[in-house]
Amino acid sequence: MKSIAPFLMFTGAQHGKAEEAIGFYTDLLGGSIVRIERYGAGDPAGREGTVKVAAFTLNGQDFMAIDSDRAHGFAFTPALSLFIECESLAELERAYHGLLDGGMALMPLDNYGFSQRFGWVQDKYGVNWQLNVA
Repeated sequence: MKSIAPFLMFTGAQHGKAEEAIGFYTDLLGGSIVRIERYGAGDPAGREGTVKVAAFTLNGQDFMAIDSDRAHGFAFTPALSLFIECESLAELERAYHGLLDGGMALMPLDNYGFSQRFGWVQDKYGVNWQLNVA
């Protein structure tokens, strides 16, 4: 096996937002865009200018993403979330509130017994994140 990476598909109401989301995540969480390939004019597989395939990193973890204009019976779900171990309360607060902007809290920041400070948020793109202090 060469690698395993989370793969985010932006579809439905989120279609066309993959590049924006990647920029948001890399700015907020620390990372870089490795490459973005866009659909060209007349490409039957996707709308011109949207993301055909992208590779990026967040805190050293490889990710991939696409835009899909096809009709799918699914979108992002809290059943799968990205878990962030933060090194400090300040880091947790910054990441949580950044991801929460335009999104919704599934579990507000609090002490839930298993962690002194934990939160779960669905961001404005529909991606789900759990944040914890290490």
